Amino acid sequence: MFEIFLSPAAWLGALGIFALRVSDMSCDTLRMLFVVRGRKGVAWGLGFVQSVIFVIAITTVLQHLDNPLNVIGYAAGFATGNVVGMLIEERLAIGHVKVSIVTQRFGTMLSQVLRDSGFGVTEIPARGRDGMVSMLSVSVLRKDVSKVQDIVHATDAEAFVISEDVRPLRHGYWRA
Repeated sequence: MFEIFLSPAAWLGALGIFALRVSDMSCDTLRMLFVVRGRKGVAWGLGFVQSVIFVIAITTVLQHLDNPLNVIGYAAGFATGNVVGMLIEERLAIGHVKVSIVTQRFGTMLSQVLRDSGFGVTEIPARGRDGMVSMLSVSVLRKDVSKVQDIVHATDAEAFVISEDVRPLRHGYWRA
């Protein structure tokens, strides 16, 4: 039984299954994110590739159930693939984000700085616990969120900032 753990072929097989599963689950994670964002063609392509890889991986595991390393490689590849897919998606930064900013004193100045940086800003007067505040709504590409955060922090370190993923239905003013 323990001889199998010493066999280079057993380890290579498990490593191959691990790599297949990492690829499969990375595709799955990305596919789901593209589905949520309404990108049908990309989701279809990733789904196709994911299915082919999955069939190869599961067939290999089932054909070699005598090697427990294959099951471990399969499970470890599944878990690792989820994280790798998330890391890839973060790097791609696909999609749009609505950044909401609440500031007590710097609404007009912050709006102008954001506009001067090329972002579209909607200013909304609002009432907070301690009186009137400015609520700013900025729709940006995900890759630009950190720029908006830097601008807000430099202008008003006390501002309250939240973001949420959005799926635009119709474009108005967007940064070029």
